[in-house]
Amino acid sequence: MPVNFNGKLVVATSSSALFNLSESDQVFKEQGLDAYQKYQIENEDTPLEPGDAFPLVKKLLALNELSPDSPRVEVILLSRNSADTGLRVFNSIEHWKLPITRAAFCGGESPYRYISAFGTHLFLSTIPADVRNALDSGFAAAHIIAPECPSSTEGQLKIAFDGDAVLFSDKSERIFQEKGLQAFTDSEKAAAKQPMEGGPFKPFLQVLHSLQKEYGDDCPIRTALVTARSAPAHERVVLTLRQWGIRIDESLFLGGLDKGLFLKSFGADVFFDDQEGHCLSASKHVTAGHVAHGVSNPL
Repeated sequence: MPVNFNGKLVVATSSSALFNLSESDQVFKEQGLDAYQKYQIENEDTPLEPGDAFPLVKKLLALNELSPDSPRVEVILLSRNSADTGLRVFNSIEHWKLPITRAAFCGGESPYRYISAFGTHLFLSTIPADVRNALDSGFAAAHIIAPECPSSTEGQLKIAFDGDAVLFSDKSERIFQEKGLQAFTDSEKAAAKQPMEGGPFKPFLQVLHSLQKEYGDDCPIRTALVTARSAPAHERVVLTLRQWGIRIDESLFLGGLDKGLFLKSFGADVFFDDQEGHCLSASKHVTAGHVAHGVSNPL
């Protein structure tokens, strides 16, 4: 059984997503493991600069400041480093005053296998293979891509999701890709009253929704669905979320329009999408998370 964090939202991040390890990685690629270990130990008192997921993690942890006696978010470090080389990561966590106390250092192996043991709802990484392994194991995970302009670490936390293959299964997306738009539209109209199956991010959205209900009217979390769907394919989405008992704050049915400017207008702290092209486009404006799942992401 996963560890019980008493209903908290549990987010795991890799060390390379939380901090900028580009210099360290260059040492590893050019000089090998021994040189990398030596470099990290020699620099373990030199704080690492923030990485692609740092603004999002900081904003998630800031939710705990609203209820310090009953924190609602737990962030866990899952790292390919060893504990020896990972000491620099923990020193950097202390330097940036991040309340992160739990970690798994896996000595070069993928840390995704500890996601379940920690009861993780979301895994953020910059290593695509680790993300895919987590998704294949049934967990919400994303390859984080930083925006061209730095993200804010203050204010309301705003999280946006694509629909098919992210919140929902990829069955409808398969029809679109295999048979075209008209077949997709006809299929969605015929199945409008039939709720869709959940995708990898459904459990994460459920936990977010539960937190939103706890906070009430003055909620520090806002969610959005940003989908390429348009009418009449919208009805099945609305009825599916209703059947799940989940409220999305804003729903954008864009009919194939580029999502980037809409995400900027929403002020998203992160946008999760299954198509890498959409993520790269979105990252011109906001942090994006590529969800390598479903028909758009063959092995």
